[in-house]
Amino acid sequence: MDWQKFAEEMAELARTLLKQDTVQQTLDEIAASAVRLVDGCDAAGILAVRKGRAVTLSSYGDMVEESDRLQGELGEGPCFDLARRADDDRVFRIVDMGRPQPDWPRYAEAARELGIGSMTGVLLYTHEQDFGALNLYSRRPGAFTEDIATAGWLLASHAAVALADARTIDQLEHALETRHAIGEAMGILMERHGMSDEDAFNVLRNISQHHNVKLRDVAQRIRDKRSDEQT
Repeated sequence: MDWQKFAEEMAELARTLLKQDTVQQTLDEIAASAVRLVDGCDAAGILAVRKGRAVTLSSYGDMVEESDRLQGELGEGPCFDLARRADDDRVFRIVDMGRPQPDWPRYAEAARELGIGSMTGVLLYTHEQDFGALNLYSRRPGAFTEDIATAGWLLASHAAVALADARTIDQLEHALETRHAIGEAMGILMERHGMSDEDAFNVLRNISQHHNVKLRDVAQRIRDKRSDEQT
């Protein structure tokens, strides 16, 4: 493997990931880049398990979503095995899916039917029982050598950092939007009903609790009603 070329490509990828505007765009770029940069990779995806439920966050190429679904449905597979390990190993490599896989036989049989010949993956994060992983697939056995698995690990290292940044930015933007919406709704109530800011916030909170609606959504409805009245 040409490591100098790969290093240059990884540097370019890091810059590209930082330019993405949303979490989803970041994830999609990660999956697409895995197929583009890693020799022998036919498909790639990012799988998350949340409260025991498998969710495909992003996929590039066929077989990814079905593979994720199978692991979640069966509760077994290389990603689950990796997340449950007590050691610090964050990478798995399946040289030949056609060989017996005693740790997860049901998934292995289904994976062979999907046309998966070999597979490698890297754990991106773990949190209690939840985890995320970047998975790379090849239709042929032996596609992922130790060098290629290392390349996948390097890609995932960039991906994990970019994903964490993207999630943080998204959360901050969401918080700012929520605060702005609530502040505007409070201003409408204060102007219309002569309320104090504390009373206006309490009205929003009571509506939210009584109707089991998020505070931001209550605020947005008040804003929308004000806009309708002005048109």
